[in-house]
Amino acid sequence: VQLQASGGGMVPAGGSLTLSCVASGNFFKENAIMWYRQAPGKQRELVAGMTSEGSVNYPNSLKGRFTVSRDNGKNTAYLHGNRLEPLDTGVYYCNLVELGGKNYGLQHWGKGTQVTVSS
Repeated sequence: VQLQASGGGMVPAGGSLTLSCVASGNFFKENAIMWYRQAPGKQRELVAGMTSEGSVNYPNSLKGRFTVSRDNGKNTAYLHGNRLEPLDTGVYYCNLVELGGKNYGLQHWGKGTQVTVSS
Protein backbone atom coordinates (compact mmCIF):
# COMPACT_ATOMS: atom_id res chain seq x y z
CA VAL A 1 0.00 0.00 0.00
CA GLN A 2 1.27 3.45 -0.89
CA LEU A 3 -0.20 6.61 0.54
CA GLN A 4 0.24 10.05 -0.94
CA ALA A 5 -0.78 13.07 1.09
CA SER A 6 -1.23 16.45 -0.52
CA GLY A 7 -2.85 19.81 0.01
CA GLY A 8 -0.44 21.31 2.49
CA GLY A 9 0.81 24.84 2.26
CA MET A 10 0.86 28.14 4.05
CA VAL A 11 -2.33 29.50 5.56
CA PRO A 12 -2.94 32.52 7.77
CA ALA A 13 -4.08 32.05 11.35
CA GLY A 14 -7.83 31.63 11.45
CA GLY A 15 -7.90 30.13 7.98
CA SER A 16 -8.74 26.64 6.79
CA LEU A 17 -7.16 23.89 4.75
CA THR A 18 -8.13 20.51 3.37
CA LEU A 19 -5.60 17.73 3.01
CA SER A 20 -6.05 14.67 0.83
CA CYS A 21 -4.55 11.22 1.05
CA VAL A 22 -4.79 8.80 -1.86
CA ALA A 23 -4.12 5.13 -1.26
CA SER A 24 -3.05 2.55 -3.77
CA GLY A 25 -4.49 -0.94 -3.82
CA ASN A 26 -7.96 -2.33 -3.67
CA PHE A 27 -8.75 -2.59 0.02
CA PHE A 28 -8.84 1.01 1.15
CA LYS A 29 -12.48 0.79 2.25
CA GLU A 30 -11.79 -2.16 4.54
CA ASN A 31 -9.26 -0.37 6.70
CA ALA A 32 -9.00 2.49 9.16
CA ILE A 33 -7.44 5.77 8.15
CA MET A 34 -5.66 8.05 10.57
CA TRP A 35 -4.12 11.49 10.34
CA TYR A 36 -1.10 12.44 12.44
CA ARG A 37 1.05 15.51 12.60
CA GLN A 38 4.52 16.32 13.80
CA ALA A 39 5.69 19.78 14.73
CA PRO A 40 9.40 20.62 14.75
CA GLY A 41 11.05 19.17 17.84
CA LYS A 42 7.91 17.39 18.97
CA GLN A 43 6.56 13.87 18.84
CA ARG A 44 4.10 12.79 16.23
CA GLU A 45 0.52 13.14 17.50
CA LEU A 46 -2.87 11.90 16.40
CA VAL A 47 -5.14 14.45 14.75
CA ALA A 48 -8.07 12.30 13.63
CA GLY A 49 -9.08 8.76 12.82
CA MET A 50 -11.87 7.05 10.96
CA THR A 51 -12.71 3.36 10.96
CA SER A 52 -13.83 1.43 7.92
CA GLU A 53 -17.42 1.81 9.17
CA GLY A 54 -17.11 5.57 9.42
CA SER A 55 -16.71 6.02 13.16
CA VAL A 56 -14.48 8.96 13.93
CA ASN A 57 -12.12 9.83 16.74
CA TYR A 58 -10.43 13.10 17.62
CA PRO A 59 -8.24 14.12 20.53
CA ASN A 60 -10.23 16.35 22.89
CA SER A 61 -7.86 19.24 22.26
CA LEU A 62 -8.63 19.24 18.54
CA LYS A 63 -12.34 18.46 18.51
CA GLY A 64 -14.38 20.98 16.60
CA ARG A 65 -11.54 22.24 14.43
CA PHE A 66 -10.63 19.16 12.41
CA THR A 67 -12.87 16.87 10.39
CA VAL A 68 -11.84 13.57 8.84
CA SER A 69 -13.74 12.01 5.96
CA ARG A 70 -13.22 9.43 3.27
CA ASP A 71 -14.39 8.59 -0.22
CA ASN A 72 -13.94 4.85 -0.63
CA GLY A 73 -14.79 5.03 -4.32
CA LYS A 74 -11.75 7.25 -4.82
CA ASN A 75 -9.48 5.50 -2.28
CA THR A 76 -9.10 8.91 -0.70
CA ALA A 77 -9.21 10.30 2.81
CA TYR A 78 -9.52 13.95 3.72
CA LEU A 79 -8.65 16.08 6.68
CA HIS A 80 -10.26 19.50 6.91
CA GLY A 81 -8.94 21.94 9.45
CA ASN A 82 -10.49 25.28 10.26
CA ARG A 83 -9.70 28.13 12.63
CA LEU A 84 -6.10 27.08 12.23
CA GLU A 85 -3.51 28.34 14.69
CA PRO A 86 0.27 28.66 14.44
CA LEU A 87 0.50 25.65 16.79
CA ASP A 88 -1.13 23.57 14.04
CA THR A 89 2.04 23.97 11.99
CA GLY A 90 3.76 20.72 11.18
CA VAL A 91 4.05 17.85 8.77
CA TYR A 92 0.76 16.01 8.41
CA TYR A 93 0.82 12.30 7.69
CA CYS A 94 -1.89 9.89 6.68
CA ASN A 95 -1.78 6.39 8.03
CA LEU A 96 -3.74 3.32 7.00
CA VAL A 97 -4.27 0.54 9.51
CA GLU A 98 -5.16 -2.87 8.17
CA LEU A 99 -8.11 -4.41 9.96
CA GLY A 100 -8.45 -7.79 8.36
CA GLY A 101 -6.62 -11.03 7.90
CA LYS A 102 -3.10 -11.85 8.86
CA ASN A 103 -2.00 -8.21 8.61
CA TYR A 104 -4.37 -6.95 11.31
CA GLY A 105 -2.84 -3.85 12.88
CA LEU A 106 -0.23 -3.35 10.17
CA GLN A 107 0.28 0.34 9.55
CA HIS A 108 1.20 2.07 6.33
CA TRP A 109 2.50 5.63 6.27
CA GLY A 110 2.54 8.30 3.62
CA LYS A 111 5.36 10.81 3.25
CA GLY A 112 3.50 13.72 4.75
CA THR A 113 2.60 17.20 3.65
CA GLN A 114 3.78 20.42 5.31
CA VAL A 115 1.25 22.79 6.81
CA THR A 116 2.43 26.19 7.98
CA VAL A 117 0.07 28.52 9.79
CA SER A 118 1.32 32.09 9.92
CA SER A 119 0.43 34.46 12.72
